[in-house]
Amino acid sequence: MEYQLFSLKNGLRVLHKPNPYSPIVHACVVINCGSRDEDQTTQGLAHFIEHMLFKGTSTKTLYTILNRMEVVGGDLNAYTSKEQTCIHASFLKPHLERAIELFADLLFNSTFPEQEIVKEKQVIMDEIDSYLDLPEEAIQDDFESIIFDKHALGANILGNKKTVANIQRKHLLKFTEQHYRAEDIVIGVYGNVDEQQLVDLANTYFAKVKKHTKEVVRVKPNKYKAQQIVQKKNSVQSHAVIGNRTYSIHHKDKTAMLLLNNYLGGPGMSSRLNMEIREKKGICYAIDANYTPMSDTGIFSVYMGTDAEKMEKCMSLVMKELKIMREKKLSALALNQAKKKFIGQISLAEENHLSVLIAFCKSILDHGKADTLEQIYEKIESVSADDVLRIANEVFDERKLSSLLFLPE
Repeated sequence: MEYQLFSLKNGLRVLHKPNPYSPIVHACVVINCGSRDEDQTTQGLAHFIEHMLFKGTSTKTLYTILNRMEVVGGDLNAYTSKEQTCIHASFLKPHLERAIELFADLLFNSTFPEQEIVKEKQVIMDEIDSYLDLPEEAIQDDFESIIFDKHALGANILGNKKTVANIQRKHLLKFTEQHYRAEDIVIGVYGNVDEQQLVDLANTYFAKVKKHTKEVVRVKPNKYKAQQIVQKKNSVQSHAVIGNRTYSIHHKDKTAMLLLNNYLGGPGMSSRLNMEIREKKGICYAIDANYTPMSDTGIFSVYMGTDAEKMEKCMSLVMKELKIMREKKLSALALNQAKKKFIGQISLAEENHLSVLIAFCKSILDHGKADTLEQIYEKIESVSADDVLRIANEVFDERKLSSLLFLPE
């Protein structure tokens, strides 16, 4: 059995993925809102709220919250992305109610104390400084600001110091009231738990969550125009990203794009970019490709980091590889190997039960269902060499590629 899905009367959904072989239970609550849903003047608000959820509720102090799962040997954490907010926990089976109750309390009873808001602003500003000290990470977000120019998807999830400083308690209350809606929430549990108990707990703690009649409409990305930008940075190495907008999670070519991205620069040492540029040429230490599909758009990028004197050659070699992908169809053998590699990686990733659970919950929010492994494999196997060639010509078109280069000062 892959999973069972239940709906409460208010539209909130509960997903259970059974695992009878472990005493460990993983649980999460995923909300369909993230940094792209913020106002321009309060960028970083969704991430700020994620931090503030742990600072006190009407029934628990900060210290009670932080110890609630740890005192029974469990783990509690959260994260914010461009389109989702997630709280998750891992614990022993007897503590399921403790986790579900805590999720509800954090999401709907947080008080957002003024003194904690003041303190957390400084913490997040320090986080921003720390992040800016890592050019290999900062360049990825800066590149997204080029791809999604003047749109919320191009803003850093952390926000910036000016927008974080602007955040007030009223902003937190308004954002959670608007976006923490029953129909946009999925509770997920992976483990050997009684399904009726899970549904009863969800009803006990989440049945009162409001069901909104007014739909929240996201602003679509504006028109894309390729840009080439070079910046000077206080760093030893050079860093570069080349990429383009591409397919959303709903697009028919998403699976083929995932396969192409994995073949070109996915995880592991045998990707085409790593073999041709790092191993054969010794040009760079780090190189990879990434494809992130979102609800109404997507982004493809190639990242590379190398010495300043090698960067021009490195970028030239990347463009050469992209050209090869546009002009030369994959052989039957290469395509078959690419599929087997991708399917194997997905299968191994199943060992990370928490990540699998969160992915299932996201899929419920996006599609109303989650594919089984067999369905995923079938989609991958159905990709043809013609599909890969066509997509390469669409996404890797040099006229549509943007680039961002960080050079040492």
